[in-house]
Amino acid sequence: MLDLIDKYILKMFLGYFLGSILVLVTLYVVIDSLSLFSNVSSTPTLTLRYYGYAIPAILYQLLPVTCLVGTLFTLGQLNKNNELVALFSMGNSLARISAPILIMVAAIGVISFWMSDRILPYTNKMKNYTWYVEIRKNPGLYSLVKNSRIWYRQKNMLFNIKTFDADKKQAEGLSFYFFDDEWNLVQMITSKTAIVKKGEWDLEDGSVTVFTDQSSFPMTQSFKTKSIAVEDDMSDIQKTTKFSEVVSINELRQYIKKNKEAGLNTIRYEVDLQAKFGFALASFVMAFIGIPFSVSDSRSGSRMKGVAICIVLAFTYWALLNMGMSFANHGVIPPFVSAWFPNIFMVGLSIVFLLRLKK
Repeated sequence: MLDLIDKYILKMFLGYFLGSILVLVTLYVVIDSLSLFSNVSSTPTLTLRYYGYAIPAILYQLLPVTCLVGTLFTLGQLNKNNELVALFSMGNSLARISAPILIMVAAIGVISFWMSDRILPYTNKMKNYTWYVEIRKNPGLYSLVKNSRIWYRQKNMLFNIKTFDADKKQAEGLSFYFFDDEWNLVQMITSKTAIVKKGEWDLEDGSVTVFTDQSSFPMTQSFKTKSIAVEDDMSDIQKTTKFSEVVSINELRQYIKKNKEAGLNTIRYEVDLQAKFGFALASFVMAFIGIPFSVSDSRSGSRMKGVAICIVLAFTYWALLNMGMSFANHGVIPPFVSAWFPNIFMVGLSIVFLLRLKK
């Protein structure tokens, strides 16, 4: 059972934790809305609906930072008020004092993992529907993110993409369908891979099939390389193909397995899968590394110092995570390493600082 001291520490931690959530989510929504809706007209109802669906994902991304804030400010306040000295004199170690915070943060991590697998796929789909269908009035863009396969229409042409790497601007498993003015199929082009450029795509290893009234059988010819004009700006496709954000872990696993069997490149999706597991521990890791920094100094100005430490540690973690995922997407390191290296590095750094603390 929790004793009075544990309840006191937990109450203080939850106060800072919930307060930081309120402040950070509010700042995020205000800044995001100013940039997102600056050139897009929307009614107040649609804007509120959009952010109603967006807040779970925002909260999920901010949980590690808010856990760090709660830990730093809770232990920092105890240190400033000399309550840590009193607790140490009673025979409590730093590990014992921090235990209720770490247990609470571990529970928050479990909840965040459950959110990412059960809640976020649905809310992200609804957020995308509100943005692309109801606000931007472009249902075609919504279809890019609600399905594993990408369908897009350009005048009298439809094309389908099985996988798309926005960083490399490379698509795999392409099928183009060309129609006449009466929407009769006149030509089909398939390609194994394609490099996406502005105004045209460079296709590789494919075939062209032509359908004519003069022949009862279509004529097919293979090609090694071929360029095809694509008039529309495809930047929207590059922004809306985060398939892993709208599916559960099991669905993502099945998608990876299916595409591997088809011989398609699944590295990007494997990285996203590992990131879902690695990020589940981010809250605990950030809280753990906040412990040595929160008790190292009790002088005046420690509150602002705590804010600065939060910014530096959060930036370091995100930089390591993004760098690792970028390396993994380009095949430099395995997907597993990209997701778990930031956690291992930050925990190791925390242990070093804990060992250097004066006893």
